[in-house]
Amino acid sequence: MSKIYGSAADALDGLLQDGMLIAAGGFGLCGIPELLIDAIQKSGVKDLTVASNNAGVDDFGLGLLLQTRQVKKMMSSYVGENKEFMRQYLGGELELEFNPQGTLAERMRAGGAGIPGFYTKTGVGTQIAEGKEHKDFDGETYILERGIFADISIVKAWKADETGNCIFRKTARNFNPPAAMCGKTCIMEVEEIVKPGELDPDHIHLPGIYVHRLIQGEHEKRIEQRTVREA
Repeated sequence: MSKIYGSAADALDGLLQDGMLIAAGGFGLCGIPELLIDAIQKSGVKDLTVASNNAGVDDFGLGLLLQTRQVKKMMSSYVGENKEFMRQYLGGELELEFNPQGTLAERMRAGGAGIPGFYTKTGVGTQIAEGKEHKDFDGETYILERGIFADISIVKAWKADETGNCIFRKTARNFNPPAAMCGKTCIMEVEEIVKPGELDPDHIHLPGIYVHRLIQGEHEKRIEQRTVREA
């Protein structure tokens, strides 16, 4: 059965429901699944919980879902660059589960590996540790973090074969592999789809076993912060 779908809307068909948990790849505006985010916005699904490093910017990426009030909770590491995110959070309109970046990545990876939780020293003695189980190992205190098991994953890769084996381009890999792993269904958008066997097996970053649905499309490659010297 082919994993390739004609559009983002087609690839999401039958998967979206109110109140679901979505894991999204990307870091800033680098490697974000913009086509799938746009289709989710147009679907009108609401009360979403989104696990993602950040929430895009005000008019692009996950920021679009914040503008339409489709997200009720973010599980994130970085909450800058998005004024609407800040406004909703400070106004008590948006829940935020704050995670150190490494912890968020490991929570996604753990979910993909079937690991329900793990202990880490990161966050001990801070607000991150409040309400979490503490345990000592060899005289050091650790806190328990839960693995993330998402209803769907939406991710972006550079190139994939028809079975979903894929390659990410440079820093656009970021959170995409662990996000892809932790979803019950993973939908991936790519710039190019090739025939099986055309990708060097040693260059595969994510095996196709994790990818359930695949689309190809055109992507806008924005620069998040453009800084130039004075003329």
